[in-house]
Amino acid sequence: MNNNNHNSSQREDNPQPKKESPLATLDSRFNQTLKNVQGLLKGRSIPGKVLLTRRSYPEDDVSLQVTSPSYSNVSVHNTVPKDYRRKVVENKSKPNSNSDDDSSTSNGENISKVHKSTTSARSTDSARVMKFTKELSGTTVMLERLRDLAWSGIPPYMRPTVWRLLLGYAPPNSDRREGVLRRKRREYLDCASQFYDIPDDERSDDEISMIRQIAIDCPRTVPDVPFFQQEQVRKSLERILYTWAIRHPASGYVQGINDLATPFLVIFLSEHLQGSVENWSMSDLSADKIYDVEADCYWCLSKLLDGMQDHYTFAQPGIQRLVFKLKELVTRIDEPVSKHMDEQGLDFLQFAFRWFNCLLIREIPFHLVNRLWDTYLAEGDALPDFLVYIYASFLLTWSEDLQKLEFQEMVMFLQHLPTENWTHQELEIVLSRAYMWHSMFNNSPSHLAS
Repeated sequence: MNNNNHNSSQREDNPQPKKESPLATLDSRFNQTLKNVQGLLKGRSIPGKVLLTRRSYPEDDVSLQVTSPSYSNVSVHNTVPKDYRRKVVENKSKPNSNSDDDSSTSNGENISKVHKSTTSARSTDSARVMKFTKELSGTTVMLERLRDLAWSGIPPYMRPTVWRLLLGYAPPNSDRREGVLRRKRREYLDCASQFYDIPDDERSDDEISMIRQIAIDCPRTVPDVPFFQQEQVRKSLERILYTWAIRHPASGYVQGINDLATPFLVIFLSEHLQGSVENWSMSDLSADKIYDVEADCYWCLSKLLDGMQDHYTFAQPGIQRLVFKLKELVTRIDEPVSKHMDEQGLDFLQFAFRWFNCLLIREIPFHLVNRLWDTYLAEGDALPDFLVYIYASFLLTWSEDLQKLEFQEMVMFLQHLPTENWTHQELEIVLSRAYMWHSMFNNSPSHLAS
């Protein structure tokens, strides 16, 4: 053991290359990659610009171990600390000061436990708020820096502003912002008046069928949150969805898009309504404010769906493609669970289609959706591909459970996943694992080959 430690020190201190077998060299390089990725997992993989640091929400201590995955089969359990978040900094940033706390990263060994005090977490939280404030207070917002910050979660009262910017609805230039928003809101109001606020005898048969389907789906939207059962909320959702569908004839309305409008509605209403969503009432708002909120929802929904148009066109080929990639990734990461699902005859489309169609909104508690969407929107154009990694991480949370179930039991389990008691900690684990696997596999597609 002492000889091994001594040799390790020599390798670090002496830049001269040592003669090693090809296999040893491969192991060494792979282990170093794992050390860089797993040591302090928090960030987006941008070559040459990753600094992995610690998340600050929620404010609690963490004592977890990280298991280094093997090259052929990545362990799902205890893979990523609960408390790690991602952050990207420039090349000139100082080296990661926490790297000395990491233990040896040979395959199968654990990275040492990391402890942070609540006081430190609070100061980091304050620092993050200050960084957001600094980015948003400039004449022109630097969107890449804002994305880097937003990936790890956005302070709730800043979400409306940040989401508008990340989606490109509001311009980065603060001098133009209010004027652009006023113009876009007027444009939405004109469209809604032209397409929605008309009698049925002025609609085509297809349009009548579409508006009726929307009217059926809206009461089913987020049924466990009473707020969405209010008549005015349903009416606003109908108007947003129908106006969007009429202006996007290539896809029209597709069931599931109603779910995608709900985070926007809640976030933009939060600028006008106080307290818990359960206690909100749309009747407290003037008609002008309701139309402004609807307009913001409409345009942000449009921007989001512009990046995944083939997810909602005929036969939804974009979703089918991502489901195939998900199966491929799960097979690479956790072959036993993938093999068990195949043996039981369970197709990934039977459960994952809804995940991609509704972006996981129906699978997790609604109070966690906004945090998840911070990461979604921060990914920008790369979101569809990153969804594959998020959903692989989400699925393999229950790897051991799934391997004990037969076909019918698996179907029922995956349709009613036990997430009702999830907190932000469980969601952070899912996102952190997704980032790690994205860093390992996305730029090395041959690693996913059978």
